[in-house]
Amino acid sequence: MNIQSHRKEPLEVNITPLIDVVFLLLIFFMVSTTFERESEIEIILPEATATAETTDEFILQVTIDEEGTYYINHQRVINTKLETLMKAMKLVAGDRKDPPIVLSADAKTPHQSVVTVMDAARRLGFVHLNFATTRTAGDN
Repeated sequence: MNIQSHRKEPLEVNITPLIDVVFLLLIFFMVSTTFERESEIEIILPEATATAETTDEFILQVTIDEEGTYYINHQRVINTKLETLMKAMKLVAGDRKDPPIVLSADAKTPHQSVVTVMDAARRLGFVHLNFATTRTAGDN
């Protein structure tokens, strides 16, 4: 006597749990991986001396006080607009193409004031810009 039925069900493999596990592993490795950013360019920065040597006797001195007021060679600039500062710098520079500029800013000067002087110098084509600092007690 044959008790088995003649009907066979097709064999199915349920891969849904496998996909879930692989997805969780992918997320785990994406979150736990750290990326290290390495530069392929090696540079050696130049060394500077304590005093800057200038060959030209003329120096365009730009001073910024605590409130952001500009002074060019100890003469106050009318306002703090970029165009006014550019005109004053060009007037004091005269026919010099690229005079050395020394920027002296108070420690509490707004950052925007310093950036404005740098922008004015760049627009005029003046590229020799130095920042005046004072030595601290720890400097030799």
